[in-house]
Amino acid sequence: MRTYKSDVVVIGGGLAGICAALELLDAGRSVPLLDRDSEDNFGGLAKESFGGIFVVGSREQKRAGFADSPRQAYDDWCAFAEFSVGDHWPRRWAEAYTGRCHDDVYLWLKARGIAFIPVPHWVERGLHTPGNSVPRFHIVWGTGRELAVQLIQRLRSHANAAKLSVHFGHRVEEFTRLMGEISGCRGQHEESGEPFEAFGEAILVAAGGINGSLERVRQNWHADWRTPPQTILNGSHRFADGTLHDAVGKAGGRITHLDRMWDYAAGVHHWQPRKPNHGLSLVPPRTALWVDWRGQRFMPPLVTGFDTRDLVTQVCATERQYSWQILNRKIALKELAVSGAEFNPSVRDKKKLSFLRDLVFGNRWLVDQLTTHCEDVVVAGTLPGLVAKMNALQGDDAVDIEALAAALARYDAQVARGPERTQDEQLQRIAHLRQWKGDRIRTCKSQRILDDKALPLIAIREFIISRKSLGGIQTDLCSRVLDAAGQPIPRLYAAGEATGFGGGGSHGLRALEGTFLGCCILTGRIAGQSIAGSNT
Repeated sequence: MRTYKSDVVVIGGGLAGICAALELLDAGRSVPLLDRDSEDNFGGLAKESFGGIFVVGSREQKRAGFADSPRQAYDDWCAFAEFSVGDHWPRRWAEAYTGRCHDDVYLWLKARGIAFIPVPHWVERGLHTPGNSVPRFHIVWGTGRELAVQLIQRLRSHANAAKLSVHFGHRVEEFTRLMGEISGCRGQHEESGEPFEAFGEAILVAAGGINGSLERVRQNWHADWRTPPQTILNGSHRFADGTLHDAVGKAGGRITHLDRMWDYAAGVHHWQPRKPNHGLSLVPPRTALWVDWRGQRFMPPLVTGFDTRDLVTQVCATERQYSWQILNRKIALKELAVSGAEFNPSVRDKKKLSFLRDLVFGNRWLVDQLTTHCEDVVVAGTLPGLVAKMNALQGDDAVDIEALAAALARYDAQVARGPERTQDEQLQRIAHLRQWKGDRIRTCKSQRILDDKALPLIAIREFIISRKSLGGIQTDLCSRVLDAAGQPIPRLYAAGEATGFGGGGSHGLRALEGTFLGCCILTGRIAGQSIAGSNT
């Protein structure tokens, strides 16, 4: 059996584990970092992300004319979260993040060579529940890949790099004990099955959430969303399966709010899957008509950018729990996007001219990729032809052409009235969004769907896609794992998505976006600092 001995064992090579390891190296602690994935994927899901980070009081906000403060951000966060009465630690972590993200996330990253796109995005504005009152979604220039690569390079080149060892393919399954206290962990190699043990004065769990296991997603499905859909796509990390949650639970740690998840309503199948049920999360075009499985328009209309959780709730309330978006090529070129680094190469590779070209002329490469390769996208020159392909794809006659045609005619008639006179709620929301330049450049002003000059027509079949765990291991503000009585378990710490991004659920029911990466950075840094400054 392989054996590793050090000051601190870090489990998980994602963003939280990397940031914790950096803090521990700063303090001169020796660290073996155990990651279940291969070296190519060092950085975890953050490396695949678009790289948006929630920041309060940034230079980019001030340049755009927005005043922001930790108090304002915390009020927005709590309103959107709808915390439960007993959510003491989630509230404390929410307060810690909104108060510290400027210095301990934003400035900390900038000091390490990370730059941001000048215009912050304004997402999760709130619908029935207030959300972001100002734009706070700051996109890393280079996406999440740049974020991960830069921080990993900091690990490799650290002055105390000799105190760090990184071991890939290591699946941790349980904790070991000595004299009644946790002394380390054990598991086996993911491919060879070779067993290993690791011992340290402290153990940090930073191994992600549960949403990579669709079985666990179904087991913990939130009551607001009725029963789990027949088809759920996987947009999480394939090893985020809750194995370490089980281990922490067996060690006496408290696991909370696993039914709180951040899923998306606009998932499509990846045509080059790297895991079972691999899905891509679309950024739904706002000018498209969002209809249910029969082709009937959702009312009130569904529009992205306001309340992502509500979109999932409305789709899950239908009989078949999937949906369609109807648009044309002109709308697709302007508005269609896929979340993540893979399908945003101009940002990922930091190509300014390509980025500006796509903003001005539309992302033809992406639209062509989706219409050519994605099984959930159909294209036709006429509405009858489109509906025929929609029904052929699903293998039935569920989509009612008369209902869809009537919905499109009513919508297009409202578009023709102009934004000042329209009575359509979707068009009113679009007009509101376009007041901010960050949305205006990516949203059509007044575009009919049945427009002969904008053909062909496009229909996208969309499924619920599993993404983030908003619940998890409960921790205090020192990142110590708490037991059922609320007391710290000696030597055991946790950070990142494994903790529901802090305290076992710092987002409550809803997240303000950008807080996932940000919370992984902050909780990881705090965990490393707490361990380095403790007596463990």
